[in-house]
Amino acid sequence: MKVGEAKTHLSELLARVEAGEDIVIARGNDLIAKLTRIQRRSDVDAAIEETRVARARAKPVTQEEVRAWRDEGRH
Repeated sequence: MKVGEAKTHLSELLARVEAGEDIVIARGNDLIAKLTRIQRRSDVDAAIEETRVARARAKPVTQEEVRAWRDEGRH
């Protein structure tokens, strides 16, 4: 997206960024800026909680399984 277009559509761009989209702004062919959403503490807390819930539902994994996954494709 060019600088002039970004200036004209700033409110719309900010709404898109709030929704999780990253926006790159260019001057001519040179990329100069990236608009990205600032992580809020509540976002991080929610991600941690989702991970905890997923781990609680998962079956236990043995060390042998972990080694096999690590080594997969190495031979």
